[in-house]
Amino acid sequence: MPEEQHYKTHTRFDRPMHFFVFPTFITNVLVSIVHTIYYWPLYRYLHLWWIIVSIALIIFAFKTRINDLKVQDRVIRLEERLRLASLLSAAEQAQIRDLSVRQLVALRFASDAELPDLFRRTLAENLEPNAIKQAIIQWRADYHRV
Repeated sequence: MPEEQHYKTHTRFDRPMHFFVFPTFITNVLVSIVHTIYYWPLYRYLHLWWIIVSIALIIFAFKTRINDLKVQDRVIRLEERLRLASLLSAAEQAQIRDLSVRQLVALRFASDAELPDLFRRTLAENLEPNAIKQAIIQWRADYHRV
């Protein structure tokens, strides 16, 4: 069982991506630049191509990561809108759309008991995601987001 999740322990790393893929691709760019500097007269275009491909791999890895997070945010947004619709009055349900995606993503950690009050406070004070997370008393863990 994972350790209990709360504000200080809720961030997660995708170990293969953060600790292998990204460092490998960054090292590849550096090695390609150094190799190009030392062996410039030989195979100039091949060295330049190696640098271009190395940079493209980094961009690809970052875009893949960003797109994964966007999909997760969309799913969380839908889930939290449904959850809020079941917990709020009809008048308050119309205000759900006033929340940003980042605010909805932060509210997912609030328990059902404290979510309505935190929702109202978020709207009234326009709380930032970090402030929302810090205001949560009963943490509702999310072990699926990476």
